[in-house]
Amino acid sequence: MGTATTGTDGTAGERRRLINVAYRLLGSVTEAEDAVQDAYARWYALSPGRREEIVSPGAWLTTVTGRICLDLLGSARARRERYVGAWLPEPLPDRTEWGHLGGDGSAGPADPADQIVLDESVSMAFLVVLDAMTPAERVAFVLHDVFRYPFADIAGVLGRSSAACKQLASSARRRAGIARTPVPAADRGDVVRHVKEAWESKDIAALVGLLDPAAVMTADGGGMAGAALRPVEGGASVARYMVAIADRAPGLELLERSVNGMPGLVARRAGVVVTVAAFGVRDGRVDRIWVIRNPEKLRPWSLEA
Repeated sequence: MGTATTGTDGTAGERRRLINVAYRLLGSVTEAEDAVQDAYARWYALSPGRREEIVSPGAWLTTVTGRICLDLLGSARARRERYVGAWLPEPLPDRTEWGHLGGDGSAGPADPADQIVLDESVSMAFLVVLDAMTPAERVAFVLHDVFRYPFADIAGVLGRSSAACKQLASSARRRAGIARTPVPAADRGDVVRHVKEAWESKDIAALVGLLDPAAVMTADGGGMAGAALRPVEGGASVARYMVAIADRAPGLELLERSVNGMPGLVARRAGVVVTVAAFGVRDGRVDRIWVIRNPEKLRPWSLEA
C-alpha cells in the first residue's frame, strides 16, 4: 500500500501521507499525530533484520496506522456517549494563517496540521458525513475512495476479505449520499461574507434570507465553552439564535477565514480565537453551520488567525 520514499530505512517522507490519512479517518489533528507516532514507534521497535525483510515500509506503516485508527474510532464511539453536547471534527486553518515560532521567536517544529492537504475530503461537511459511518466503513471508504488504495491492501488493515471491504465502501457511499453539486469557492465566499455582514448588523431578516428554511446549526463546546447542546433547526430559529449570541458576546471580532479549505468565519476576543464556524452552502443559501467552541479543538489556530 503506497510506495516508500528514499530514506535510510525507506520511511523518510511517509509521515505527511500518513498524517493525511489519519486526519481523515479520525477528524482530529492531535489524534492523527498520535496514531502516526505510534505507527513509527512500532516500526522502530522491530529488529533491524525484520525491518529489512519488509519490502515496502510505506505499505507497512499505512497498514499499521490504519489499524491504530480503526481501534481509536471504536473507542471514540464510547467516549462520545459521555461528550457534552454535539461532537464535531477539529477545524483546520489555512496553512498561511498559523505560525510555527517558538516562544523565543525561533522556528518551532512543523505543526502536523501544516502537512494536511486541504481539499474537499477535509471539508467540515465531508468529515461530518464520515463520522456517521461505522469505523470499518470509514476506513474502507477513505482508503479506497479518497486515497485510491486497492481493496486487497485495505483487507490487510481491516482483517477482512477484499470482497467484504468492497461491500463496506459501497455501504459507506450509500450512507454518505454524497451527491451534492460542488459550490464554486467564490460563490461560497460571497454567501459567507453576506452572512458575516448580516450577523454583525444583527439583521435577522437578512440572515433569514441567506439561510435555507431547513438550515441546521450544530455547535461543539465540549462542556468547556457555552454552546447549544442540541442542533438549532430551521432558518428563522438559526437567525434568531445567531443574533442572540451577538447580543450576549460584545467585543467579538468576526473575520473571514479559510476553515478546512472552505470559506468560513472566525471569532476572536483580544486576539484569541474563541469560535470557528464552517458553512454548508446549497443553491446560494447556507443550509448547515458547524460551530466549534471547544478550546481544545482550536489549538491549531494562530493567535493571528
